[in-house]
Amino acid sequence: MKWPDVVGSAVTSTLRGRIRTVLTVVAVFIGALTLTLTSGMGTGVNRYIDETVAAFGDADTLYVQKSQPLLELSTGTGPQAYDPQDTQVSTGFGVSFAGLSEENIATVEDTPGVAQVQPVYNVVPTYLLADGEKFQLALGVPVHGTGLQMVTGSTAAEGADEIAIPDSWVSDLGFVTAEDAVGETLDVVMTDQAGTERSFEARVSGVTQASLAGVAMNPLPSTSFNERLYAYQTSGGPTEVAASYIMARAIMDDPAQASAVQGELEQAGMVASTVEDQLGMFRTVIDAVIWILNTCAVIALLAASLGIVNTLLMSVQERTREIGLMKALGMSGPKVFGLFSLEAVFIGLVGAVLGVSTGVVAGSWVAGVLAEGFLAGLPGLSLFAFQAHSLALIAVAVLTIAFLAGTIPAIRAAGKDPITALRHE
Repeated sequence: MKWPDVVGSAVTSTLRGRIRTVLTVVAVFIGALTLTLTSGMGTGVNRYIDETVAAFGDADTLYVQKSQPLLELSTGTGPQAYDPQDTQVSTGFGVSFAGLSEENIATVEDTPGVAQVQPVYNVVPTYLLADGEKFQLALGVPVHGTGLQMVTGSTAAEGADEIAIPDSWVSDLGFVTAEDAVGETLDVVMTDQAGTERSFEARVSGVTQASLAGVAMNPLPSTSFNERLYAYQTSGGPTEVAASYIMARAIMDDPAQASAVQGELEQAGMVASTVEDQLGMFRTVIDAVIWILNTCAVIALLAASLGIVNTLLMSVQERTREIGLMKALGMSGPKVFGLFSLEAVFIGLVGAVLGVSTGVVAGSWVAGVLAEGFLAGLPGLSLFAFQAHSLALIAVAVLTIAFLAGTIPAIRAAGKDPITALRHE
């Protein structure tokens, strides 16, 4: 019997015991389906985290602060009515910062490994005036990242008095839709050192989507507009006000030097972090959850492999005389082994194809439903995302487990003595 005939015989023999085969295939299907969904979830969530990281800035940038900030959870809701008694100041990162001084900036510039420093002024607006109403305003840190998610429009352009507003602010500021807001103007009211208020008109450049990091929870001005507001904020007094920066971007010569630069700045009383530092915790938790789910899927596949062993052992027992006849007619032991191994592989192949394809279809559908419903508050997040190489790896893993499960019955079949097998009742 030639190998193509062996393959055909393996498929025919597998289909002979339909109920037993179907139950075994279902067990393999469940394991493959679970692995596909958990892999897709890990890819989807980590891709969203990568996009969130891109919204912050480049990998070769350290974000330097005076001291470790106390994190405040952002609600992501619309603007609050202006209250003259409320002096709380927060930023687009949802945190309060102690200001950096000129001396701190000079220290950062002199730190080995730092190529360039971009300080961000600590601007404290008095309120925002829109559609005749006053709202409390805490400006976010001007974003230099390329991955900021926009509902419509664009980020604030440098050299222009522009500001990008969160999508949760649109209706409260008097706009019907996000598209209506783009191109309109808002008034940012500042107070100088003499207590004199002045209104600065800003064009709405775009509407931002909320993100995992909260980087777009507050209006984001252009750097030039932010500096213009700061200049008025510190004017009007009898003496010059010392510069105060909310943070500084330290661009490194080489991202590999991050740890050394962070150590130097820590000794100087400052805290520096990369975007990976700020979001690494999210990634670690997600990866841990995915690994746990993958472990459960592997356990399900191992249970399915026991089903394959049981199915083929029973098949060997039932076909003992058939095995004896095949060997008596000249079929070699390796081909008998290959026959039963191929039966196991066929069961694994059917379960893998059905499990992986069902997982992709179901995961894509669920991701779409959740994106418009439960996860609508995290625009841009697709809970399941599938990669061809990951799906291929899952299929290979399932086939490998099926083959290994089939070796025990195959070895038993290949080792049978033809005379003894022919006498079997």
